[in-house]
Amino acid sequence: MKIIDLHCDALMKLSDAKGKLSFKDSIELDVNLDKLKRGGVKVQAFAIFVSPSLPSSDQFQEVIAQIHYFYSEILEKYPEMRLIRSWDQISQLKEGEIGAFLTLEGVDPIGNDLKKLTLLYQLGVRSIGLTWNNGNLAADGVAEARGAGLSRFGREIVKWCNEHQLFVDVSHLHPTGFWDVMELAKYPIASHSNAMTICEHRRNLTDDQIRAMIERDAMIHIVFCPPFVKKGGNATIIDVIYQINHIVALGGIKNIGFGSDFDGIESKVEALSDASMYPNLIEALKAFYSEEEIAGFAYQNFLDRLPR
Repeated sequence: MKIIDLHCDALMKLSDAKGKLSFKDSIELDVNLDKLKRGGVKVQAFAIFVSPSLPSSDQFQEVIAQIHYFYSEILEKYPEMRLIRSWDQISQLKEGEIGAFLTLEGVDPIGNDLKKLTLLYQLGVRSIGLTWNNGNLAADGVAEARGAGLSRFGREIVKWCNEHQLFVDVSHLHPTGFWDVMELAKYPIASHSNAMTICEHRRNLTDDQIRAMIERDAMIHIVFCPPFVKKGGNATIIDVIYQINHIVALGGIKNIGFGSDFDGIESKVEALSDASMYPNLIEALKAFYSEEEIAGFAYQNFLDRLPR
């Protein structure tokens, strides 16, 4: 079974290690080349995340550092890792090749400069999350008490994404901003979010939000972070499937994908702790869903809903 995973934080670890980790097989990485191959991952999205604790004057340089490691430690050293610049390149991947593209998790590093976003697009970024948990010049994240929606600048970013056929990622947005994105974005997506009805956490989506995504025919990628999967954590693969079942019950069987958040989470779902363990999830899903439905979750739903 081929897998498309919409979120991991391996670049953050590679950047923190300043080139001292091997993308091929470092055990410190949940997502490395060996694990991607063992897990059957065909396309991996690599998030660029900059900690809000980093001074704003240094944040864009950290973005460039992570992109540097994406090119130098992943693409250049391992030719089977193939950069995805246009979505039709996914179908052109050969046997043994793994597609890779960049996403931006929070626009804090660009300040109020859209030219920086243009540069990131040219370097391979194909999905934009307006915020992490905090607020910035574009919008408020889920942890921001103010709870504002999109600013004028945030709306400009969404318009820019529409024009360039980029996803606008709602996974960390405050609900007020979420509804603004639903109104404005051509290509909304949740790269790593679960259902709040199953696990009440600020990072998860309400049923109304999930229904809105389904009505827009947008993808919701299930995240494997235990506190987002099951109240109290200590999550198993069955708990991940309960999340899937709930979105299916709301009518979203064609809108579900995977967004693991590997390398960005401290605790792990039992038997689903890195990219090599995707076969465990696929096997467990067989008790609930058909082969065609599982293939939808794994890769086909995403391929059917690419920006065009």
